Amino acid sequence: MPGISKRAGVRRTLAGLAVAALSLLAAACIFAPGKFTSQLDLRKDRSFAFRYTGEILMAPLMESKKDSTFTPEACHGEETYDERDCTPEEIAQQKAEWESQRESKKKSDAQAAQMLLGGMDPSNPESGNELAAKLRRQAGWNKVEYLGNGKFDVDFAISGKLDHDFVFPTMEGFPMSNAFVQVMLRQDGSVRIDAPGFGPPSGGGAMAGMMSGMPKSDDSDDGPTAMADGTFTVLTDAQVLANNTDEGPQAAPGGAALSWTVNPRSKIAPMALLKTER
Repeated sequence: MPGISKRAGVRRTLAGLAVAALSLLAAACIFAPGKFTSQLDLRKDRSFAFRYTGEILMAPLMESKKDSTFTPEACHGEETYDERDCTPEEIAQQKAEWESQRESKKKSDAQAAQMLLGGMDPSNPESGNELAAKLRRQAGWNKVEYLGNGKFDVDFAISGKLDHDFVFPTMEGFPMSNAFVQVMLRQDGSVRIDAPGFGPPSGGGAMAGMMSGMPKSDDSDDGPTAMADGTFTVLTDAQVLANNTDEGPQAAPGGAALSWTVNPRSKIAPMALLKTER
């Protein structure tokens, strides 16, 4: 029946977009650090202060540098299949097909990204400014300026008492996003700090691991996570139970410091386990 066939087609389209959206999230992540400095000050009484200053990159708004130039494929003879020079008509047909496929992929990628971005259209030039305006309404976002091509200049700072888990960044209206920093409070008073967004470009976060079987996008090898250039520091007077820094805890005013350099050569995402007072 026509109605059933139409509904089935819509379901297939939505399913395809969902797969593409999950693939986009797993392969490139939505947000990634650019040039930045970040610091978490966590005291043993669980008071904390977190700050991130610098660039945040939003993958769906960034222009792809791959496949931007048409390169003709080799032509072959019909009988011997030996390689030969392409005729002008064959090259023109190849270019037309390449442009059609590129436009189709751009459209499907934009639709998939829109599903992840709470309805925001990444193809709209004003989307970056709209997101910046939304973030400036949220607590902690003291400065958010959209610089174009998916790049935001931000100053985020927040402090309080760690009586619940803390994740950065969180953005109003976004059903899914990847975390730069996660601070998880345990029943025994210990606190685990993970920074999956400051890990290797290939992704060490939970979302990337969960969807490791999803296909990668064409841009995943040099995605925006490969543009990270910064430092992440944890300052604390609590007992350091575990960490994966190269130097271990270093003496610092008011306690100890754990520091990580974050760049495309980073082999592991920062992690620390601290013992606070219950």
